[in-house]
Amino acid sequence: LKFRFFSFFLVVAGAMSKISRENYDAAVAAIFQGSKEKKRNFNETVELQVTLKNYDPSRDKRFSGTVKLPTVPRPRMKICVLGDAKHCEIAEQNGIPHMDVAALKKLNKNKKLVKKLADQYDAFIASQALIKQIPRLLGPGLNKAGKFPSLLTHDDNMVDKCNEIKSTIKFQMKKVLTLGVAVGHLEMEPADLTTNIVNSTNFLVSLLKKNWQNVKSLTVKSTMGKPQRLY
Repeated sequence: LKFRFFSFFLVVAGAMSKISRENYDAAVAAIFQGSKEKKRNFNETVELQVTLKNYDPSRDKRFSGTVKLPTVPRPRMKICVLGDAKHCEIAEQNGIPHMDVAALKKLNKNKKLVKKLADQYDAFIASQALIKQIPRLLGPGLNKAGKFPSLLTHDDNMVDKCNEIKSTIKFQMKKVLTLGVAVGHLEMEPADLTTNIVNSTNFLVSLLKKNWQNVKSLTVKSTMGKPQRLY
């Protein structure tokens, strides 16, 4: 365990040496300045956009990993609780969307209705009593959409669990050499956004087979803003 931690520390240290904190700060400052010059009537998301090199998606092992960021990058993320009676009651008290077994049964495994449910929310959490029943109640729809529920136990704080999911981002290599992941938004403090971007970059590089040798470019961009090149 110590060796693995030390190895990760070396990767992170290497990642940090490639892009200075000043470069991160300058990119974030440019994003905020651009948003002031052309004010939008919505909270823009900030995305880390990555282009890889020296990777063959058809031959090389595809990486996948998740990391929890210090500040919630996606506050508008919609999460639905598939809950037992107690969890549905707590969800109701906290204004969190929820469905019980009866509501799930009404979907009758209809593929279109299950797909509509999957499209309606960004993520799901489910009570221990329900999670094993999901395939029987809904079929494979949520799993196919990459939204199979996370487990919610009665020891968990539901609001904290939702915030944890909103704070967690995923890097996953698919068939192309480009990745885009939401790492923040323009209602955050600039320093918090910078920290999220630094942590995201370091974690991504730790997933890559040859670390920085696999990075062709790194860019940060707000929804409507100009891209800011980091690397």
